[in-house]
Amino acid sequence: MSSSFGTLFRISTWGESHGGGVGVVLDGCPPKLPISAEEIQVELDRRRPGQSRIVTQRKESDTVEILSGVQDGLTLGTPIAMLVRNEDQRSKDYDEMREKYRPSHADFAYDQKFGIRAVAGGGRSSARETIGRVAAGAVAKKLLATMGVEVVGWVDRIHHIRATVDPTTVTLAQVESNIVRCPDTSVAESMIEHIEAIRKDGNSIGGIVGCVARGVPAGWGEPVFDRLEADLAKGLLSLPACKGFELGDGFSLVDLKGSEANDEFYSEDGIVKTYTNRSGGINGGISNGMPIIVRAAFKPTATIMRDQRTVNSSFENTTLQGRGRHDACVLPRAVPMVEAMVALVLADHALRQRAIGQ
Repeated sequence: MSSSFGTLFRISTWGESHGGGVGVVLDGCPPKLPISAEEIQVELDRRRPGQSRIVTQRKESDTVEILSGVQDGLTLGTPIAMLVRNEDQRSKDYDEMREKYRPSHADFAYDQKFGIRAVAGGGRSSARETIGRVAAGAVAKKLLATMGVEVVGWVDRIHHIRATVDPTTVTLAQVESNIVRCPDTSVAESMIEHIEAIRKDGNSIGGIVGCVARGVPAGWGEPVFDRLEADLAKGLLSLPACKGFELGDGFSLVDLKGSEANDEFYSEDGIVKTYTNRSGGINGGISNGMPIIVRAAFKPTATIMRDQRTVNSSFENTTLQGRGRHDACVLPRAVPMVEAMVALVLADHALRQRAIGQ
């Protein structure tokens, strides 16, 4: 079950980076939801390689094929299977890595767990696995839209360059207005220039993706182990290179007193709201009706074009220089991945809330 996620709105992803293709089976989607391959393709195009000069230049169209579960533009209520074929593999770039483990990559860990691994592209540890998540996330977004819920992600930080973004008003159009997907135009060009400089230097950098879900009603989520923020954290931390999760004001809350950190309630036209939203829209694991705001931290891309110390499969010390086509910074392509995981979690909890009759 390591490749499955969700309870009622459930996905199972499959495929390797340099195999025949990758995809997803989505189960639990309600029937008669309007969805098309073109709508799903929009999200996949935001994730695909080769889309701009600051991402990996692997040439993949990432064209989605809907194999089941949709007829005449409507979901059938049966499992939705979607496939994206791999088109531009260069497996020879990984020949040296058959014997040498890439530092901070999954090569060594996979060998220790399974005793075998897909060397080319990292197999399941590759970010190409997220194609299935983004495709299913497009369906989740469409389902959430019927409930008045909108999910928008953006690049909040690249290395040391920070953006200023208002989660309550940020729009998809603002995010998509530049190739780094930062709606703060005062720093977007600096981010792009920094990524290009790092790439030319054979290095890599990380950053933070922010994401907001607006329109989520109060009451979604479960107490204790299936808390809404716990499922969001699991979903986001399951993304390749994601190393940190924050809800609302997150770690900065430790600097405040309770009188400063608490979100005081008020009623407006019969709707309960809070004056502030430091808790990020969730109390006790359950949504409180305010925007749900999360941030995900991504480490620098593990493969860099420099000599690094490592060991080989015989545990002998050696060196390795990265080869192939890789992102110097994953953040621009990570935005649709983060949106997808947030949407999948919310769609699942929406159906769980519906199941108890609320």
